[in-house]
Amino acid sequence: MQSKVIFLTTDSMGNGERELGTQILETFFTLLKQREQLPAAVFCANRGVLALTEQSLASVHLKELADRGVPVLACATCVDYYDVREKLTVGEISSMGYFMELAEKYEVMTLA
Repeated sequence: MQSKVIFLTTDSMGNGERELGTQILETFFTLLKQREQLPAAVFCANRGVLALTEQSLASVHLKELADRGVPVLACATCVDYYDVREKLTVGEISSMGYFMELAEKYEVMTLA
């Protein structure tokens, strides 16, 4: 996992029922934070930035990943589009250009 960047594009995993998708996303990050090998970074874009706010239970687990040294990053354009800059409980504002730099160095694992 340490050679991967997680590209989070949504606050609900999968295309089914939204409530189920939010539970699956929370479970994914709950299990991920318990692993010995953590990802190189988590980059959130589009609705993925909403997972960095209080409205998402995944934010608690993402905060724990950040506390363990995993950079949790939010696309600045997306944060501004959804007007959540002041609502982020975890993560740093970043750019798509920086994501491209990460993608050149690490394998990208997209969660959609």
